[in-house]
Amino acid sequence: MNERIADWIWEYEGYDPAEERLRESLCTLGNGYFATRGAAPECPADDEHYPGTYAAGCYNRLTSHIADRRVENEDMVNLPDWLPLRYRLKDRGETAEWLTPDSGALAALRQTLDLQSGVLERDLRYDVGRRRVLTVRQWRVVHMGDPHLALLRTEFGVQGPPVSLEIQAGLDGTVTNAGVPRYRQLNSRHLTHVHTGDGDDADTVWLRCRTNTSDVRVGMAARTTAGSVRPVTRHAAGRVVQCFACTLEAGHTVTVDKTVALHTSRDSAISDPLRAAVDRVGRAPGFDELLDSHITAWDQLWRRAALDVPGEAGRILRLHHFHVLQTLSPHTADLDVGVPARGLHGEAYRGHVFWDELFVLPYLNLHFPEVSRALLTYRHRRLEQACTAARDAGHAGAMYPWQSGSDGREETQELHLNPRSGRWLPDLSRLQHHVGSAVAYNVWRYCEASGDAEFLHTKGAEMLLQIARFWADTTTYDEGLGRHRIRGVVGPDEYHDAYPGASAPGLDDNAYTNVTAAWVLTRALHVLRTLPEPRRRELVERIRLDGGETEAWEDVSRTLYVPFHDGVISQFEGYGELEELDWDGYRARYSDIRRLDRILEAEGDTVNRYQASKQADVLMLGYLFSPAELRTLFDRLGYRLEADTWQRTVDHYLRRTSHGSTLSGLVHGWVLARVRRTGAWKFVQEALEGDIADLQGGTTGEGIHLGAMAGTLDLVQRGLTGLETRGGALWLDPVPLPGLSEFGFALRYQGHWGVRLHMRPGLLHIRVPASDRSPIRVELPGRAVSVAPGESCDLTVSG
Repeated sequence: MNERIADWIWEYEGYDPAEERLRESLCTLGNGYFATRGAAPECPADDEHYPGTYAAGCYNRLTSHIADRRVENEDMVNLPDWLPLRYRLKDRGETAEWLTPDSGALAALRQTLDLQSGVLERDLRYDVGRRRVLTVRQWRVVHMGDPHLALLRTEFGVQGPPVSLEIQAGLDGTVTNAGVPRYRQLNSRHLTHVHTGDGDDADTVWLRCRTNTSDVRVGMAARTTAGSVRPVTRHAAGRVVQCFACTLEAGHTVTVDKTVALHTSRDSAISDPLRAAVDRVGRAPGFDELLDSHITAWDQLWRRAALDVPGEAGRILRLHHFHVLQTLSPHTADLDVGVPARGLHGEAYRGHVFWDELFVLPYLNLHFPEVSRALLTYRHRRLEQACTAARDAGHAGAMYPWQSGSDGREETQELHLNPRSGRWLPDLSRLQHHVGSAVAYNVWRYCEASGDAEFLHTKGAEMLLQIARFWADTTTYDEGLGRHRIRGVVGPDEYHDAYPGASAPGLDDNAYTNVTAAWVLTRALHVLRTLPEPRRRELVERIRLDGGETEAWEDVSRTLYVPFHDGVISQFEGYGELEELDWDGYRARYSDIRRLDRILEAEGDTVNRYQASKQADVLMLGYLFSPAELRTLFDRLGYRLEADTWQRTVDHYLRRTSHGSTLSGLVHGWVLARVRRTGAWKFVQEALEGDIADLQGGTTGEGIHLGAMAGTLDLVQRGLTGLETRGGALWLDPVPLPGLSEFGFALRYQGHWGVRLHMRPGLLHIRVPASDRSPIRVELPGRAVSVAPGESCDLTVSG
């Protein structure tokens, strides 16, 4: 195979039931509107196979009774399954087994995911007896050009004597949300009023249903052809099947083409989702023409998001790139959706929106700013709900939820299951109010990268001010410290949600929370000062902001308390007084201690007693802010953050982190790279391999980790180059990383499309495509250059 082609191919040989769920997640196909897991079309959902299909933003709320409590959960809905296509030998009668990878007849299986074209190909061989071998080849597409279409082509052949074959292609509306074992005690039947019917021609069938509380109507239509063979249609409860009978002879193949259209009542410019689906599938051209337009759409995406990294790291980054673009494509710009933490690839985290956009939007800002704007607009549409939540909690401003879904209310579960102990425990992660700072951070970074002053002056400013208002109102003044404090929160670590033996949840003065709150207040004051006067007046009147409030913001932004102990930044007040954990002992006993919290709880202990973190918490500050920015923030707060203090802080938490999140390796790799530490590459490798190697122990089969995948792309784009967009310039401060010494990428910056940067040791090449835009100012340590459209330059850099 050509090496260039091999870089874009992920190939799986054979069949291992234990690995099938992982393969399904990694072979998911999507287009930003919907996605379908890479499941075998011939297999129904069971312990090994899970053919889920999910539309972005399609949620439903159900009530369950767990541990003597009534709990309510909103889930991203598993929609009707469009994949079913099964087959068996007709000459063996109605009792013949359907041929699947689990059947004893399977002789070989190869599955190939082509990232460049967005096509999943499967090749199967079955030994069906009497010297006959049935061959099956499939090509699957979720169309990137037309976001409502999906395609499945299946080509049947035989080696040896003829074979009579029965083929069934169908739509299945009896599906439930059953993809996460620890959720299976919860109510999971989201679809109701499932009806099926026939189209105007014999090739087309349809299915319609609706979600049972959110009342999202779903329409799905399938056109299935098998050459001159006409189907017989059968309807059963919640299902419709088209049956084909054919005889295969050596040297000849039978091709079954299945084209599917999906619409929901959330779509724009339709009156009825079923009619829209039937009309679309009826107008759709044939497989070859659709495949061609699909490949063209992917070619365009790859040109806009070009990333050139050699070797195995580059191969993995292309896979990450692929899954980010399948979840958040240009089609996302037309939708009211947020960033689902596990993509559209499975049901873990119930499809909810957390803070993962903090790791995703910095990448999108420089490639697909229209998508970033849409994702931030999702947050703005839920600003009123965030203000209501703050008011209900006794505060002013906007308190965004830790987990968000359809309408912006807090969706964090009240109970979570520890699979080790089998106990349902209170979930206090809703106290992670720092998610509001993530929203504000993304607003500012988007506007700096895109130059979108209109968004900053309207929706962006309103969110920034209301989040700042919340932080200022949340603080209490400590006379003894002479500083403001934020109490009763949970930080990014997540392990620690209360003090040992405390009757009330929450921690005081989480350093990450306090420092980012100070940043939000400072940024909000800056935006307010620089708004055009008419707009400033409108906004002040609209949110009833008075001068006394902004004076308080100024004061709080300079006096928030940051705890220290033993010469390092404390994760929270009192962290340094916690016990030390016997890390070597626990590694010896359990080997994998990433989920240390579950291990300790199963032992009757609690991680709240120990200096132990799940993932980066304090060190997240080094991920969000450059060293210069971080020093400025601490200076404003009245603290000196010397380089050796930060180095000691990094060392302290490196020794006390279990890395129970895929984000942890990413952040630690980024932070170590920026301070030029040799251990950076080990953590970068862990971030790269987090999903492909399923390092978190079975979680990737429930959905990929979108934040970590996007974060690895951004590590190359911003982390290693030191790229910042501020003050109308591109700021660059490259750092060496031996494992990634040469790379290149294209970006989009304030109206400049396809700006190319290429890094190799000691040299940075920049090329700006010809346009009518102004030159780009590039700032490096100690010097600045201007690169005009149509020009390029080579710059020597340290390292």
